[in-house]
Amino acid sequence: MASDGPGIGLLCFVVGRAMETRVMAAIQEAGYDDITLAQSRAFARVGADGTRVTDLAEQARITKQTAVFLVNQLEQAGYVERVVDPADARARLVRLAPRGRRLQQVARRVERQLEREWATHLGARDAAALHRILTDLREVTDPYA
Repeated sequence: MASDGPGIGLLCFVVGRAMETRVMAAIQEAGYDDITLAQSRAFARVGADGTRVTDLAEQARITKQTAVFLVNQLEQAGYVERVVDPADARARLVRLAPRGRRLQQVARRVERQLEREWATHLGARDAAALHRILTDLREVTDPYA
């Protein structure tokens, strides 16, 4: 598929960056002004049941040492906590602490608002098609889905 404009990858990046920028601004306005963009990217990868630091590092495409550093900062700020992995008592999971769950609620609210704005701009049919297409594309691009 030839095009004179930016490719799909760049377009997806621009849209993702716009979402990230809006979410970061909103969480800071909500009083969560002690979380950095790098920390938020690791934070966003913490699963509902907790995630091992090695998995966070792999998903974020950062070193394990960097992931440990970011998780330590998030833990000190009260966003995450480390707990024993029920599947392996020798391992630890990173999971959202109560403050982290409240932060996540703010982020999700902003994400839904921005999606509504985009749907208004695109129209309901195109917004639904975009969501479906990106979901289908995720099947072949996201090993962590």
